[in-house]
Amino acid sequence: NKKKKKKTPEGIACVCSARNKTMATLNPRTTETEFMGPLGALFIMSSLPLVIYGLYFACPDQEHCSILVKPQLPDDWSTLFSWDALAVVVVWFQFQALLHMFVAGEVVDGAPLRTGKTLKYRINGLECLFLSVGAVLVGHALGVFRLEYLADNFVQLATASILLSVAISVFVYAWSFRPNALLALGGNTGNPVYDFFIGRELNPRVGDFDFKFFCELRPGLIGWLLINVGMMAAQYRDFGEVTWAMVLVVLFQGYYVVDAFWNERCILTTMDIVSDGFGFMLAFGDLAWVPFVYSLQARYISTSNVHLGFFHLFCIVAVKYIGFYIFRGSNSQKDQFRRNPNHPSVRDLETIDTERGTKLLVSGWWGIARHINYTGDLLMGLAWCLPTGFGAVIPYFYFAYFAVLLVHRDMRDDHACSLKYGQDWERYKQRVPWHMVPHVY
Repeated sequence: NKKKKKKTPEGIACVCSARNKTMATLNPRTTETEFMGPLGALFIMSSLPLVIYGLYFACPDQEHCSILVKPQLPDDWSTLFSWDALAVVVVWFQFQALLHMFVAGEVVDGAPLRTGKTLKYRINGLECLFLSVGAVLVGHALGVFRLEYLADNFVQLATASILLSVAISVFVYAWSFRPNALLALGGNTGNPVYDFFIGRELNPRVGDFDFKFFCELRPGLIGWLLINVGMMAAQYRDFGEVTWAMVLVVLFQGYYVVDAFWNERCILTTMDIVSDGFGFMLAFGDLAWVPFVYSLQARYISTSNVHLGFFHLFCIVAVKYIGFYIFRGSNSQKDQFRRNPNHPSVRDLETIDTERGTKLLVSGWWGIARHINYTGDLLMGLAWCLPTGFGAVIPYFYFAYFAVLLVHRDMRDDHACSLKYGQDWERYKQRVPWHMVPHVY
């Protein structure tokens, strides 16, 4: 009798009603928006691709890189796209996905979701990085694929990556309407433009394949490294040498990429993974913005063989080292404290208790400023730009953009933590009053 009762339409209706009520509770309607709401989201989505093209045409080489000169626009706009470049980008994405799914790696738990569950993540990024770079270098040596192709077809590859990021954004937005999808708390306004931009679903997955985690570091980050190497190859082809300025940019940014994969586990506690939805903002940033904006310095340097003096080189290395020391030290300390607050390296740090039952660090790196890691990141960004010299402003775009981005992230995080911790956050800010730079901001 009990079995028969479960099969009745009334019983099914009750189960569905309870399930819907649970999901409605877990996915409340978003009432606060960022970026000035839907209009701001539409403006950003329209303007970001234009920035990529603008940087390319306003700074095609060292002789014509100026904000005071009209950009050299193409006579035929169809040259911005090629099927060949689209095929390269799509095959690259698929290759990275296959490596991510099948290369062995430690499987770890992510941060607990508000459902009480945790997701599993395969940590194999470093192995995939070495396999990817090795495969491309072997292909170059055998003549199957020339690294100079990345420099010669830069704008076409950028267009293909923009199209791919839009396609993925459309897919994950549509996928988020399936039953029982856990939505991001900030991406459920009901406005399709804003939710598409900010990311409606928290962790869009097909089977065990997590789109957000996959795109966070690859294929864009590895692609950025290879584009830089391609610029180096183009400089050697055109001038018969590779300058120290190029070497520094490739090494600095290459080390940043390797370090990101070495500490791949750390991204599981970042805002991008823990709280942000996956939509156009992250997809475009990961797949198009990072590889084709962050490679600006290498592209600029590749168009000449200007040499830097020893003192200039020494100062650049010093800035880079200081920035990295702050960035890695602070992030590692935070990650270690979140994973194991009793670890010898963090157990003596001073904290304040919160009503939520968690603790906030008020000593060590995190007693200096609330986002001291941003300070280190910004110094590294400056070191990436300094090898370009002081002949043009445009190669410093990354530093200016990144400063604005980090200040905005700081404001977002401060607002989110204020809602999360209430008065405890005000007590924390009294103990740690500075945002990023002590006595400055």
